Amino acid sequence: MQKIIGALFFLLNLWVHAQQSIELFPLNQVSVTSGIFKRAQQTDWEYMQALDTDRLLAPFLREAGLKPKAESYTNWENTGLDGHILGHYLSALSMYYASTKDTLAEQKIDDILSELKRVQQANGNGYIGGIPGSNKLWEDIKNGNIKAGSFSLNGKWVPLYNIHKTFAGLKDAWVHAEKVDAKNMLIDLTDWFIDVTKDLKDVQVQDMLRSEHGGLNEVFAEVYNITGDKKYLDLAKRFSEKALLNPLAKKEDILTGMHANTQIPKFIGFERISQLNHDSIYHNSALHFYNNVTQHRSLSIGGNSVREHFNPTDDFSSVLEGEQGPETCNTYNMLKLSKLLFEDTGNDSYIEFYERAMYNHILSSQNPNGGFVYFTPMRPGHYRVYSQPETSFWCCVGSGLENHTKYNELIYAKNKDTLYVNLFVPSKVNWKDKEAEITQNTNFPEEAKTQLIWKSKKRTYATIKLRYPKWVNPGELKLFINKKLIYTDAEPGHYISMSRKWKKGDKIELQLPMHLSLEQIPDASGYVSVKYGPVVLAAVTGSENQDGLFADDSRGGHVANGSFLPLTEAPMFIADNFDDILKNIKPISGKPLTFSTGNLVHPENFKGLELQPFYKIHEKRYAIYFKTETPEGLAKMQQDLKEKQEAEAHLRAITVDYIAPGEQQPESDHGIQSENSNNGVNQNRHWRDATGWFSYQLRNKNHDAKTLRITYFGKDSRRKFKILINGVTIANVELNGEKDNTFYEVDYQIPDELTQNEAILNLRFEAEENSVAGGIYGIRLIR
Repeated sequence: MQKIIGALFFLLNLWVHAQQSIELFPLNQVSVTSGIFKRAQQTDWEYMQALDTDRLLAPFLREAGLKPKAESYTNWENTGLDGHILGHYLSALSMYYASTKDTLAEQKIDDILSELKRVQQANGNGYIGGIPGSNKLWEDIKNGNIKAGSFSLNGKWVPLYNIHKTFAGLKDAWVHAEKVDAKNMLIDLTDWFIDVTKDLKDVQVQDMLRSEHGGLNEVFAEVYNITGDKKYLDLAKRFSEKALLNPLAKKEDILTGMHANTQIPKFIGFERISQLNHDSIYHNSALHFYNNVTQHRSLSIGGNSVREHFNPTDDFSSVLEGEQGPETCNTYNMLKLSKLLFEDTGNDSYIEFYERAMYNHILSSQNPNGGFVYFTPMRPGHYRVYSQPETSFWCCVGSGLENHTKYNELIYAKNKDTLYVNLFVPSKVNWKDKEAEITQNTNFPEEAKTQLIWKSKKRTYATIKLRYPKWVNPGELKLFINKKLIYTDAEPGHYISMSRKWKKGDKIELQLPMHLSLEQIPDASGYVSVKYGPVVLAAVTGSENQDGLFADDSRGGHVANGSFLPLTEAPMFIADNFDDILKNIKPISGKPLTFSTGNLVHPENFKGLELQPFYKIHEKRYAIYFKTETPEGLAKMQQDLKEKQEAEAHLRAITVDYIAPGEQQPESDHGIQSENSNNGVNQNRHWRDATGWFSYQLRNKNHDAKTLRITYFGKDSRRKFKILINGVTIANVELNGEKDNTFYEVDYQIPDELTQNEAILNLRFEAEENSVAGGIYGIRLIR
């Protein structure tokens, strides 16, 4: 009976899928044929070939009791997140193989699957993972011994997030590379996970989901889609975090202060569940999350967040002032969500966002010479750091490996007799249902036009929907079929539909005039970004002092820690209004997509500054956002900026190390440990406290630390705790709530004997009995 029910669910799922508005082409039916995206794909493949598969497999073999064939990589791969890159790598190989039919990529997939199969057999229970201490971890969880934090689970660094990459890699090896072994291993791995968690109460599962867990609910939904067995859909729903699902379904905005990329994959899972189960709560939650992030929290390049967290929608100052701007992983996942929502509706707005983020963040996040970007600073005059194959194993390396293999995923879509042309990328699609091949020839965005050529053995009836982008002015798009101008009353933001019998050699041409526009930063604080069509333009501001331009294997190697260009010295636009700004930006003859700002820019040394596509700028300091000011307001603005800049520069000069307590990655990078500790957000600032204790590893590279500066909140009271460095108490603290509704700082002197020979200082906050340590809002080590 159970098998019959499962089969019925499977058939129902097939029917539901058939009813979806839009169907995407498999990657093996669409190829990118030339241009910037083809070059990016090839650069990515070269990076993949530079990685040693045996080293990526080492954690999996170790945890299965097998002898690794090589030593693990360093960086995140041997400090607790062991094995997370391999899943991304397997996904990237599978998508690259599907997109290109490259036999070497297929061989690498086969080699990895062969080793993972050996691992799964050695474990004997379906498990595949490289998490250190796997057996004890999962045994404890199975027995209900769960200790969850936002970045940890039972003392391990986000193990659910880690294992999600293995699930996703196996799923992609089946879906894209059609490897049966991958499907079977994925199902066995999912069955193992069901066994580990089946006896847990729902409240325990929800508690566990506070720990970053990637898109587990999405991949479990995919296993349901593959098998038709409802137990996997039930698992997907069970591992959907209700603390997010329900408020967002009601259009509540609870996102400020949250770790952005912890949340985004959960909503991808919500939307995938809704596709397979038509559950309106899951869809509404995903939709309202997407709208909130894209309309109120995203920058002109399509990225979001600062220091990996959602900042307030009405205050982007920290984004503009810091070096840790939008994280590439965030946009990688927002594109996944955008794609799913487009499948549901065929709405052009999802393509508009996808196109924006694809050109301006994803494409720009890979160095044409190799290497991926973690943070893209928005601070004018700063720079990015690039990964290296032997040193860098961050999350954004994993997602980066995938990003540039699948530019073909959304160029086209279909629905019965209809072909959607969404993106203007040189490409070819094999429309098997119509026994037709459509080739798109274009040099967009260098040239503002594209051409489609139909090829089939016989005349074939079909509807072709051509996207009329919002960045083309009403009435300016021109459509030609076989060189004949065709009238259209379509408007920007919609599709132009053409239904007819198409014959071999039919040609469609679209002329897509682009124009300059300005886009304000979301908080409307006077900073603007310049766009030409969908392309964000930026300016090179210099190439000096790019410390750590190519990352080493240190935990903080992905951060551009070089000196800041003072905001008073950053380029800004001086004009009476936005129209005057646009009038002064002129195209440079003979240099496509390049513009001169003439005398528009202040200070003097930036007169005639050139603007070009941000995706073309690499290994340079740059400006994407420009402060706007009138000539009359310039002097006051400069004075305000100068005072702020001097304070900022002084603080950076005296800082040895800094931790933002309660923020996931900064805490993880500083080796947080804790017992009975909590974290949260107060007035848009993160905090951590404990009824037990918590500790960090502060860096004191030059042995010159003298002072510990701690930030507190004035209303915290009845809190007594000790501050220790390397086991020695340097302060006994009592907070009594006398500072009112303000944040304030206290400096504690550190004895020389604790710092003069120590490159790492163990900082510990320890509560007195029946009291609380903290809240701590900031930790700064001062020389």
